[in-house]
This record gives sequence, structure tokens and C-alpha cells, in this order.
Amino acid sequence: MNAAVLRRVQKGLLLVGLVGTVMGAVLVIACYRNDHQIEAHKATVMADVLYAGDLRADVSFQTPDGQLHSPRLGLLYPTELTQGQRISVEYDATNPDLARPAGRDASLSIVPAVSVVALLWLVIGAVVIGLAETNRRLTARRPDRVTAGDR
Repeated sequence: MNAAVLRRVQKGLLLVGLVGTVMGAVLVIACYRNDHQIEAHKATVMADVLYAGDLRADVSFQTPDGQLHSPRLGLLYPTELTQGQRISVEYDATNPDLARPAGRDASLSIVPAVSVVALLWLVIGAVVIGLAETNRRLTARRPDRVTAGDR
């Protein structure tokens, strides 16, 4: 592989890592922003868990004004819930689509975000080092190129 091409590929991989890191940071910041919105207009109510998956939980709850709500994007921090369970939910009274199980907050987003970013950098580091080592070995095996003076 040409050294210039190798450098470009490595820089591209580093750019992917940087973008992934920024995305992880934005995810955590967004979680804290959502929590701040909930805390600013917090209301608490009992809700029924309609669906509970690994990454999503749908609930239904009734607000004090009698409206039935089911957040269209599900609950924030939905782990360890089971379908049919009745849980306490904290939500933004001005935006009932923004809801989370009572007692959970944005700190739960830090470990998954850091884990994904760390795994991304491990994979990128391994690929970058692997490409460099492969290129070094291929370059060492090639016979020296014939120069114009040797002809």
C-alpha cells in the first residue's frame, strides 16, 4: 500500500473515531438536558408498562387534567422494566412525552456512552495499527525498486 494512501485511510479512521466520540458526548449532554426539563416542571404519576424491551419501554399514564398519555418515544432509561408492571413515572408537566421512571436520571447514560466510545477507539486503534504493520511487512518484502541510475 502506498504510504500516502495508508495515511489517508488512518486519518479517515481517526475522523470516524472523533465523530463517534462527539456523538457519545452529545448523547450524554442531551440526557442531562432532558432531565433538566423534567426537573423544571416535574410531575409524578403512576403508569402502566405496556411494552418493555431491552432498549425501549412504552407506558401509559393519566395526567391530573384527565388526559391519557403514552410518550411516543417511550420512557427515558427504560431498563429493568417488565410488561404489565405499574411504576412511578416523573414527567415534564408541560411536555408529557418527556418521561422517566422515578428515581432514575441522566447519570445512567454515562457508562453506556463511555463503553461504546471506548470500544470504538479500541477497534479503530487495532485497525490503524494492523494496517501500519501490514504495510510495513509488505514494504520490507518487496525487492528494492530499480532506480534510473541502475539501468
